[in-house]
Amino acid sequence: QVQLVESGGGSVQAGGSLRLSCAASGSIFSINAMGWYRQPPGKQRELVATITIAGSTNYADSVKGRFTISRDNAKNTVYLQMNSLKSEDTDVYYCNVNLKSRLGVRYDYWGQGTQVTVSS
Repeated sequence: QVQLVESGGGSVQAGGSLRLSCAASGSIFSINAMGWYRQPPGKQRELVATITIAGSTNYADSVKGRFTISRDNAKNTVYLQMNSLKSEDTDVYYCNVNLKSRLGVRYDYWGQGTQVTVSS
């Protein structure tokens, strides 16, 4: 009932920038929070950045000062501006939204993932 469409991934040189977008659509009553995660090979999926509907943000230490998360509540869209990219940032990035139904039940939904490749 809910679809997450990610875009903006690609390949860049170290030091370059990318902006990821994730738009949620479908049966949406309200959004509690949105965020971006990545999953290095052989490791668990890890938080990159999150933002609540009120605007509170949280970042992984490795991306602080380089990445900026933002959202457009009217469009149910979350963005991740990625600057000063490093080769270590290469990964598949997954969008996450935590939704709340009209009955107050919360659900987590995940995007299909978008590849970010940074060459050194």
